[in-house]
Amino acid sequence: MAGDKKRGLGRGLSALMADVSEPTDRDTSQAGGGQQVPIEQIHPNPNQPRKRFETAPLDDLVASIKEKGVLQPLIVRPSDNGYEIVAGERRWRAAQQAQLHSLPVLVREFTDIEVLEVAIIENIQRADLNPIEEAAGYRQLMDRFGHTQGKLAEALGKSRSHIANLLRLLTLPESIQAYVNDGTLSAGHARALITAQDPDGLAKKVIAGDLSVRATEALVKAADAPYRAVGPGSMAKPGGAEKDADTRALEADLSAATGVKVTLTHKPDGESGHITLKYDTLEQLDDLCRKLSAG
Repeated sequence: MAGDKKRGLGRGLSALMADVSEPTDRDTSQAGGGQQVPIEQIHPNPNQPRKRFETAPLDDLVASIKEKGVLQPLIVRPSDNGYEIVAGERRWRAAQQAQLHSLPVLVREFTDIEVLEVAIIENIQRADLNPIEEAAGYRQLMDRFGHTQGKLAEALGKSRSHIANLLRLLTLPESIQAYVNDGTLSAGHARALITAQDPDGLAKKVIAGDLSVRATEALVKAADAPYRAVGPGSMAKPGGAEKDADTRALEADLSAATGVKVTLTHKPDGESGHITLKYDTLEQLDDLCRKLSAG
């Protein structure tokens, strides 16, 4: 089973991406393409991971469809009662509001696992995702299908650092993730809090003072002064040297890979040390155990 997970899908992530990519000029000039199917024969995927459909963007799409029609076909697969949406539920919802009677579709033979992967990929491509939602999408692709950060970066046209930085946000306490979800804190503010010893307390100060990202970084540095290291990764009393950049980067990478906060403690002038994994909920512990077992 572990081997199957690491191998990922047989057709490959890039092949799936070809079906859910943004429309090209050729696509739009053909005003949809694909075969026309009565809208009542098209049904949403009951396991669609995206549950929120913002009203304002959907209203804009409805207006566009009324004026120009559906420019990009939906991706569907055959089902017992017609066709199940693989990619394009927003267009289907908007077309219903626009009172269209049929929609252009491309029929594909997808397995249940592939449908889930395509749904996650399509959701990541949406421009209205907040950073936590986008990070959760990357984490799903990695956990469910064994995709690496490098593979995701290549297939999705993102930089590896972009994906790694977003994944690190998932190591923050849920309270801070909620601030990012509702726009109270930016992703830049949240990233500055990742290495903080008291991220919750500092987040409240950042919000109350309406601090910039740079000011947040300075606040974290000042607050964590008593915990600075005397060597690579080792904790010390106030006045010690700061933990080196390589160690902090490694901590961040390990945090992104495991989904929990990781602290490296290295003995000065030695080769030994220890790793601390901090989880905030039992669910995080379960996820960590599953990842370590699968590895």
